[in-house]
Amino acid sequence: MGTEIERKFLVNGPAWKKGAFGLRCCQGYLCVDYETTVRVRIKGDKGYLTVKGRSTGITRKEYEYEIPVTEAREMLDNICEKPLIEKQRYTITYKGFVWEVDEFAGENKGLVVAEIEIESEDQVFERPEWVGKEVSEDPRYYNVSLVRNPWTSWNNHAG
Repeated sequence: MGTEIERKFLVNGPAWKKGAFGLRCCQGYLCVDYETTVRVRIKGDKGYLTVKGRSTGITRKEYEYEIPVTEAREMLDNICEKPLIEKQRYTITYKGFVWEVDEFAGENKGLVVAEIEIESEDQVFERPEWVGKEVSEDPRYYNVSLVRNPWTSWNNHAG
C-alpha cells in the first residue's frame, strides 16, 4: 500500500444500497497522535492492523497487515480506546471506481459516509447521484474523531 489518497462524502438517501454488498466492521485505536494513528479492525471474519501517518491534504502514508482475528478481538476488547467504531461497510462500483460506503452503528448511528480512493489528489471521477457534500478535510468525520466525539453528540439530525 504505502500511500492513501482518499476523498470522503456524506451520502444522500438510500439509493446507494441497491446492489451493494456489505460486511460488518468493528475498529478501535491503539495510538492516536499528530503524527501517527494505529488502528485494529475486524472486517467480516478477518483482522487487520493499520498504521497511518499524518495527512497532508487528502494524502497520507498507510500500511495495513492482516492479523489473526482472535488477536484483533482481544485488542479491541482490552486495549483500544472506547467506544469502538461499529459500521457496515458496503462496496459499490460506479463508472470504473470502487466506492466504500460506511453505515455507522452504535454511538454514530445514522451517519452514512462514502469514500473513494484515488491515484492522485487531482484525479477526476464522476460522483454517483447519492454522493453529497464533501467532508474529506473535516476532521469531525475522521473515524478516529468519531471515537472521541461521536456523531450523535454534535449532529442535530442524529438520533
